[in-house]
Amino acid sequence: MKNHESDPKSKHHMIQSTGGDQKSLDEVNGTVEVPQNAGFWRTLMAYTGPGALIAVGYMDPGNWITSIAGGANYKYALLTVVLLSSLVAMLLQAMSARLGIVTGKDLAQLTRERTGKKTGFFLWVVTELAIMATDIAEIIGSAIALKLLFGFPLIVGILITTADVLILLILMKLGFRKIEAIVATLVAVILFVFLYEVILAQPNVGQMLKGYLPSSKVVTNQGMLYLSLGIVGATVMPHDLYLGSSISQTRNFDRKDRKSVAKAIRFTTIDSNIQLTLAFVVNSLLLILGAALFFGTNSDLGRFVDLFNALSDSKIVGAIASPILSMLFALALLASGQSSTITGTLAGQIIMEGFINLKMPLWAQRVITRLLSVTPVIIFAIYYHGNEAKIENLLTLSQVFLSIALPFAMIPLVMFTSSKDLMGEFVNKTWSRILGWIIAVILIILNIYLILNTLHLA
Repeated sequence: MKNHESDPKSKHHMIQSTGGDQKSLDEVNGTVEVPQNAGFWRTLMAYTGPGALIAVGYMDPGNWITSIAGGANYKYALLTVVLLSSLVAMLLQAMSARLGIVTGKDLAQLTRERTGKKTGFFLWVVTELAIMATDIAEIIGSAIALKLLFGFPLIVGILITTADVLILLILMKLGFRKIEAIVATLVAVILFVFLYEVILAQPNVGQMLKGYLPSSKVVTNQGMLYLSLGIVGATVMPHDLYLGSSISQTRNFDRKDRKSVAKAIRFTTIDSNIQLTLAFVVNSLLLILGAALFFGTNSDLGRFVDLFNALSDSKIVGAIASPILSMLFALALLASGQSSTITGTLAGQIIMEGFINLKMPLWAQRVITRLLSVTPVIIFAIYYHGNEAKIENLLTLSQVFLSIALPFAMIPLVMFTSSKDLMGEFVNKTWSRILGWIIAVILIILNIYLILNTLHLA
């Protein structure tokens, strides 16, 4: 393959790629081989995998309550929010992957390098809080699934889920492709469970398709706005932007060759878009399920256990009610929670390493980052022991916080990928840069509007 070191642009890229501190996720960075002169499909298969880990964050248990509640309360109207959120996710994750591939650094490392101490510390705190908010949904969702399936007390389920970090340590020893395969399998379980349940629910296809069209009510109705921001927060995950910029570097390609870098960007983006399309389908299915089964029933569906019980109650969902549907729901919840904890732990490590340059053995680092994230959840669960409704009420609030935290990850991402000095010829196109800033501004305005309205009504 032709070497482009003599090309000034390639030289610029080479300098960006090889400089800096420890590699992001050093033990798996550049460990997955990719073919050099293979056809499209074989090359795509080699690059397929990171997208599944990214997509998991867009269909974690936090999505379930907000999406199903959105359907139960407003029928199909919020499908437009699911669609727009998914399109935003595709744009941001493409930027994230491009950043990691071109610079050889992740978003956390670059944020630390290119901001002052105070700004960097503030962004680290916000990001750590976002990881905690993410873990609330993942851990509570998994713990409740274990209780529904096996009868474990909630606190026991939380402790079991917390120990998942040990599973990740073992999987990392087996190779990153094994992690990708396991997560992809869990994603498939979630997809098929909800596809089956929606087919049984027989939604109104015409009304469903109409729901993807934008409506001004989403912004003017505070209840719809609150749930919409919850859906955005649950769909567009801040920690995934850090994760994407890191795991895009797991493929072993010639970082000094312009064509190899361009190919890595292309196929990583294709993989990401395919997997995020699957996440969009899952999130749509969740909202459609809520609309088809629960709209107009006045059922209390604010908790996972309520959804579990409703699926086997013929008074609520009619003739399709079945204990099997309830068990499938719990199985999908467990698959979602387990896959999300794997990616959440990886993201926690990336953020800890990148922002504060933590130096310690990897096993200790993962345990510490995991404990930092889950300790507030455990404390809350112990304090409200026996009151699962209080614990689950954290879920929607946590998703709204993620929406508020998103701009603090999104703005640095758009800034860095729009920097000619940093990205060279792989800098954002004008349209993506403008669109990125428009999305950031709109999201900030909506969050301020929501906060002011909430304070006014409090």
